[in-house]
Parts: sequence; C-alpha cells; structure tokens
Amino acid sequence: MSRPSNRRGGEERHVRLVHRATYTYPAPVTGSYGLGMLLPREGAGQRVHAADLVVTPAPAEAADHLDLHGNRVSYFHVTEPHTTIEVCATSVVSVARRRLDPAAALPVGWERAAASVSGMRATGIGEHGEGPASVLAIVESALPSELITPEESVREYAMPSFGPGTPLAHVVAGLSRRIREDVDDAPPSREGPAPLPEVLARRAGSSHDRAHLLVACMRSMGLAARYVSGYVAPADDGATEPHDAADDGARQGPVAWASVWLPGGGWIHVDPTADRFIDNRYVILGWGRDHHDVAPLRGVVYGGGAGSSVRTEVRITPAAAHDLAAATRPATT
Repeated sequence: MSRPSNRRGGEERHVRLVHRATYTYPAPVTGSYGLGMLLPREGAGQRVHAADLVVTPAPAEAADHLDLHGNRVSYFHVTEPHTTIEVCATSVVSVARRRLDPAAALPVGWERAAASVSGMRATGIGEHGEGPASVLAIVESALPSELITPEESVREYAMPSFGPGTPLAHVVAGLSRRIREDVDDAPPSREGPAPLPEVLARRAGSSHDRAHLLVACMRSMGLAARYVSGYVAPADDGATEPHDAADDGARQGPVAWASVWLPGGGWIHVDPTADRFIDNRYVILGWGRDHHDVAPLRGVVYGGGAGSSVRTEVRITPAAAHDLAAATRPATT
C-alpha cells in the first residue's frame, strides 16, 4: 500500500514488520541478558508509528535507550529458568524515500570529499555548517573499527573505482556494481560477517560482508562510510531481485548496506547486494561503524549446555489503514 507524498520527494510506503527469534537450549538456562536492535529508528525518510519488543518468558528487567549513534536499543534480563526464549519485535513504519540518481547528485569529486573529511579531523569544523555532533559522526565513520581495519588487499581492490576527479556518487555506484558482480552469494553466518581478506579471497559473502567491503573501500581512500542494518520489503510486483537471492527476501533476519558521506549532500545509502541506492522499500534499523554496533541480538546466558539453536522469522507486509490507525490512536485510560 503506498500513496504519493512530498516527504523527501518520493512515494510513502507503509509496512508492518514482525521479527521473531526463538532460541532453544538442551538444558535449562537460569538467566539471560540480552541487547536487541530490532526497532526501527526515526528519520532518514521514515516515520515509526509503533514499535514494540516482547520477550517470552517475561523479563524481570527491561529498558530502552538510544545509543551514541541514535539507534534504539532494548535491554532485557530474564531470571525465570527456561529452555526456550522468544524475542519478537513488531513495528509499523512509513517510508518516503526516492532512489538517488548519481547524475543528479552534487558533483563533488571523491578527492574533494576526502579532503573535507581530513579537514574535519584536523580542525573539528565542517565546511557546510555541520554541528559538533555531525562532525563527530563523520570523523568517526572515516576511522578504522573493530571489524573494518586497514587492509592492503582492500585498498588494492578499491583503487580501480577511484578515477581522478570522478564524482563521489559515481564512485559509490561503480564500486557497488563491482562488488555485486565480484562477490557471489553466500548465506549470512551466525558468527557475523567474515574477515575482509577472506571475503576477497573466496569472492563470496552475504549482504553483511558486501556492506563491510564497501565501507572498508571508502575508508581506505580517506572517506567517511557507515554500516547500516535494516530490512528490504518485497517488490510490489513480487519480482525476485539479487537481494532476495542472497538473504532469502530478508526472511532470515536483517540485511545490511552502506552509507557514504557526500559533502553538502549528506549521507547517501547504497546496497551493494542489490546494486542500487536505497528507496522506500528499505527500512533502517540502525547504523554504526560496523556490524558490532548494530547486531540485531546479542547477549549472555547462564546454563543451557552445548548445542543451542536459533530460529529466525521475518515477515514484511503492507500496513493496512487499520494498522496505521491503531498505531497512531491515543491510548485510553
């Protein structure tokens, strides 16, 4: 269900998201601590009408907060002994976002963009009136992180996409295309993205691996780039796209893409698994330096024994009018 909208110049798409993760243990768990990033963030072209996370068994403690990047993080502590724990996030979101046309983007050369980032690192001042929080976010996104460290193999892979004077938006588009063509589909690992030298050596990876690779390529050339976690709604016509092949239509968990800072133009989001700039099919959960900042679920359990299993189910469906009405209706007392 979509309708014309003036929000960010695109059509507004209304979606209902249900993400259910069920962990099963061979022996009783006496305590579970968890952190979840499964509730979409507000802004960047999307409105969150409702978002709720339910944990079963019911937690003895639960709280929500915004992390340093403005992402919504849910904490829970289950003290009731259990062999199964279910985490279910349900959200209703409207997304109005038009896909970027590189030809219409600001024609800032990638060298000029890298110089802007370097200037911010040296002075703490942005050229386009960026405030302290924006400068910090840009500078942080140009630095190495735990999962994305400088690798000569990454820089060597990146170099052919960075022609002299090439506008940054065209560099991003070209690099996305190369990654889509060079890195074959592989299922996401429960342990998280693979080391980048391994991805380049075997030329296979999930959306998470491809996002890490694109971010690493950008940072290796002095640019600022983020890792983004979220969902991709099915196409209206039901067509299967490259993203569906890699991640089973987002039914097995959040997928990933990258965003790159364009001076004067803000952050531009690109999905190297589908080889396209994002549009109103994409729902953003959160962004950070790498996967560790936006892992959908992580935690510690006491007991449970060896051999635990997890079943993840994600359903993305159009939100009907009554879903929106129920989500925005004031609570009665």
